[in-house]
Amino acid sequence: MSRPLPLFPLGTVLLPGLVLPLHVFEDRYRALVRLLMDLPDGTPREFGVVAIRQGWEVERPALGPSNREPAPSTGTGTPPPNAPLSLYEVGCSAELRQVTELADGRFDIVTVGRRRFKLGAVEVGAAPYLTAEVEWIPETPGEPGVADALAPGVLAVFHRYLRRMRAQPAQPGEQLPDDPTVLSYLIAASASLTLADRQHLLALPDTAARLRAERSLLTREVALLDQVRAVPIPLAELAVPSSPN
Repeated sequence: MSRPLPLFPLGTVLLPGLVLPLHVFEDRYRALVRLLMDLPDGTPREFGVVAIRQGWEVERPALGPSNREPAPSTGTGTPPPNAPLSLYEVGCSAELRQVTELADGRFDIVTVGRRRFKLGAVEVGAAPYLTAEVEWIPETPGEPGVADALAPGVLAVFHRYLRRMRAQPAQPGEQLPDDPTVLSYLIAASASLTLADRQHLLALPDTAARLRAERSLLTREVALLDQVRAVPIPLAELAVPSSPN
C-alpha cells in the first residue's frame, strides 16, 4: 500500500493512456487541483478516478460498511439522494497535464490515464474529498507470447467493427498501435461499450485476458450490427406518428 490517493468518483471509466478533460467547479475539487499544482517538480500530479457503481457523488458522501455495497432501492429503480456511494473496485489514476484557472476560481483541466489501482480502505473526512489506500496493479502481458499472438486477430475484428460503425472505409494514413497493451486499451476506450463492459476490461489482470475479452465483445457487436442492417425496415415504421391531441 502507498500513501492515500485522492479520489474523483465519476460516471465513467478512465483507462491508461486515455485523455480525460474535466471541468472542476466544486470547492473540494478546486482544493485538490491547487494541492496538485503546489506539489514539487518531479512529483506525480495524479489522483484516482473510479467509476460509480451506484449512488451519486454528493458534497458529503456517506459510505456504508463496504464502499462497494449496493445502495438501497426506492422502488422506482433510482437510488435515493442519501444512498451510500458505491464504487467499483478497480480504478485508474489521472495525471494532471494542463490547468486553466477561470476568473471565478473554477478550473478546466486536462488529465491522462496513467496506472491502474485496486481500492483498499476509503476514508471520508481526512480531506475535503475522498481518499483511499490503493494497491497499484502491475501492467503485465500475461502468458508469454499469447498477447502478441492474439493482437492481429483482435485488430482484424476491430477493423470490421469500425467499418460497420462508420459505414465508410478508414481514412488514409489512419494507423492503430502495434503494441498489444496499448491496442487493448485503445479498443476498450474507443469501442461503443457499456460502462460495465469497459470496467470489466479495466479490471482484467493482463493484456492477453483483455484482448480475449475484447475479441468476444467485438465479435458480438459486429454480429449485432450485421443483423440490424440485414433486416429491412418498412418506411412506414420510420414515420413519426401524429399526435391525437
